[in-house]
Amino acid sequence: MADVRPWGSYEILAEAVNYKVKVITVNPSSRLSLQRHQKRAEHWVVIEGEACVTIEKSVTFAGEGAVFNIAFGQTHRIENIGKVPLVFIEVQTGTYFGEDDIERIEDDYGR
Repeated sequence: MADVRPWGSYEILAEAVNYKVKVITVNPSSRLSLQRHQKRAEHWVVIEGEACVTIEKSVTFAGEGAVFNIAFGQTHRIENIGKVPLVFIEVQTGTYFGEDDIERIEDDYGR
């Protein structure tokens, strides 16, 4: 069952002590917060749609098949710049995957 957020939704596909795998859907004209994590890295694979991905000061426009690796502590954000839902797979690796490891730097939704 999907967990609904203001920007779209996500569903956990698999999880273990050292990883978590999600499928994330971002609504058109929506984006996740600019954030970083201290206890996990993230690896993204764009499955469908058009994305603008920010990692630190680097901004990349990408579509289906694009892969991004976000290291521990790097600021990052993904935005749907298309007219259809943006879908990507997120593989988290590290030691802790709780929502309280999200440090939001900018957030469109006041969280």
